[in-house]
Amino acid sequence: MSDETVLLVFTNAPSAESARHIARSLVDARLAACVNILPECQSIYRWQGAVEEAAELPVMIKTTAAHYQAVEAAIRLAHPYELPEIVAVPVERGLPGYLAWVAAETRHEPSAPPEA
Repeated sequence: MSDETVLLVFTNAPSAESARHIARSLVDARLAACVNILPECQSIYRWQGAVEEAAELPVMIKTTAAHYQAVEAAIRLAHPYELPEIVAVPVERGLPGYLAWVAAETRHEPSAPPEA
């Protein structure tokens, strides 16, 4: 995978405020070209031996492979969960102009993300 490969990075946030904070910190630092905060969903998962349920907001982050490590670090810094979901999926195909835009918006040297 090349550094220019566009990635979709997914996480979930416990509140709109938390999701916006993560999104703004990534876009402001030029680590992401765009972040979508989706409507609330219900998550059911096993955590520390118990089945849990939580209302969460899915967050979709558009970035490039070159910035994945910094995106992961910024999410971990800003995220309130002990172990946040952070998964990345490479984009194999897409509108060429859109993929070029993502690459261009994240090509600049990223600035340090703001403190959580």
